[in-house]
Amino acid sequence: MGTTRHGGDAQGIPELEIIEGRNAVLEALRAKVPIDKVYIMRGDTDGTLRHIASIARAEGLAVVDADKRKLDAMSVTHSHQGIIAQMSCVEYASINDIMENARKQNAAPLVVICDEIMDPHNLGAIIRTCESAGAHGVIIPKRRSAGLTPIVAKASAGAVFHLPVARVTNISSTIAHLKESGIWVYGASAGGKTPLWECELTGPAAIVIGSEGKGIKRLVENNCDVSISIPMYGRISSLNASVSAAIILYEAARQRDSRYNSRPAGEGM
Repeated sequence: MGTTRHGGDAQGIPELEIIEGRNAVLEALRAKVPIDKVYIMRGDTDGTLRHIASIARAEGLAVVDADKRKLDAMSVTHSHQGIIAQMSCVEYASINDIMENARKQNAAPLVVICDEIMDPHNLGAIIRTCESAGAHGVIIPKRRSAGLTPIVAKASAGAVFHLPVARVTNISSTIAHLKESGIWVYGASAGGKTPLWECELTGPAAIVIGSEGKGIKRLVENNCDVSISIPMYGRISSLNASVSAAIILYEAARQRDSRYNSRPAGEGM
């Protein structure tokens, strides 16, 4: 068993790359190959699979129970032995990498935290906007989140290759760490008490964007410094996660743009 790749992309973005079979996945873990998720056949009590799963979890990787039908559909060799590892299209960064990215640009850090964004197209769109709006990095959780798959890379228009994306075990503890570092944390929520237009986003800031259906988890929102909302003027009460991220990020970009802020009051852009 070994590594297989499904096709390719005209823009240079790889299609799904997987590692199949027990020995191949085990050696990939030992070699620290950038792996996004490990899929193990549900109900299989084989000791080798349990051993591989424990190694993967110890490395902080997501281990997903999958039925045989799903594994068969993913497999190219048709001999997956009950386990398939899906590789990341790019390596994950660290939070320090994100902070270093801001330091290199001599700018106050601007970070987006994605709280359980499951749709890879939404995550890709958010990463694309972050790179375009001048954010310095994105943070996602290891579990219950889309990873840096080729679908995400394509939806980001390749922005994943230019912007550091860190994957963390716990969003709430990460927020606490950022706050200790002097970063102000804003949670975007439909019920947020502070309208976006009243927020000061020129300093070190992290913006939390919640999942597509449920929004920010209660515990995560409680750990934010400010709960913000985007003013809504129509009958629809909420926006798509990636659209919300774009609106907030470009408000931050507007506030941070010295060309705009240096103009006399009332003068247009």
